[in-house]
Amino acid sequence: MEFRILKRKIKNLEIQGAKEIALASLKFLRNYCKKHGFDRKFFLLADELEKLRPTAVVLHNCLEILRKEKNIEKIDELIEKLKNAEKKIAEQGIKIFKKSSVVMTYCHSSEVISLIKYAWEKGKVEKVYAPETRPKFQGVKTAKELAKYGINTVLITDNARGVFIKECDIVIVGSDAMRIEGNVNKIGTFTLALLAKYFKKEFYVAGNLLKIDKRKDFVIEQRSAKEVANLRIKNLEIRNPAFDITPWKFVTKVITDETVLSPKKLLKNYF
Repeated sequence: MEFRILKRKIKNLEIQGAKEIALASLKFLRNYCKKHGFDRKFFLLADELEKLRPTAVVLHNCLEILRKEKNIEKIDELIEKLKNAEKKIAEQGIKIFKKSSVVMTYCHSSEVISLIKYAWEKGKVEKVYAPETRPKFQGVKTAKELAKYGINTVLITDNARGVFIKECDIVIVGSDAMRIEGNVNKIGTFTLALLAKYFKKEFYVAGNLLKIDKRKDFVIEQRSAKEVANLRIKNLEIRNPAFDITPWKFVTKVITDETVLSPKKLLKNYF
């Protein structure tokens, strides 16, 4: 894939999710490396890709590893690790389900979708509620993918989450970055966690360990106001943050590609 096309697809959310962004970027960088090696331009291109979605941490962590181990075998190793993360998270996460669980998820996470599909195959999931996830409607993508797989799926508006969460047993969301202060995920995740807490529903985060985020410089990506409304009116400001942070005290367990652990253990082991 040409660099300009890759950049456009990442920026426009045609490629979305911290893991998928990292995978696509690593594949491009691998092809570049085969021709030119780890020259100065390699890391200039890498940095440019990282800046497109600055909140997501997986690509950053991969690049930090590659700065220390400049070889194409390490790129291959990272690609394989990310490819296998979905299966491993599904295998680890199956233990959180009871028989015929009703699940609510949010936004679009390939790791969460893999977990739900696996649980469905094992007879552990009865139904999934998928909020639409404004303003880019990534939840619609999730609903379509689950329904096509044969899973009983209900697409709802974001504002209806408080109505339907009462029917759910558990909530499972993805992660763009796991930081000491909480889980960084699509805007609206924090309010979903508050709803889960109010209705006494278990709230799980699923994400591979390359999403551990120890960066000192951290920014919440602010996206175009046009995604919300294409308006130009005096005294009207439109804000469109892409992510929010859910404090760990609202999270029941974290499902990783290695284990399922409490937020307390996650903080103790990785920060």
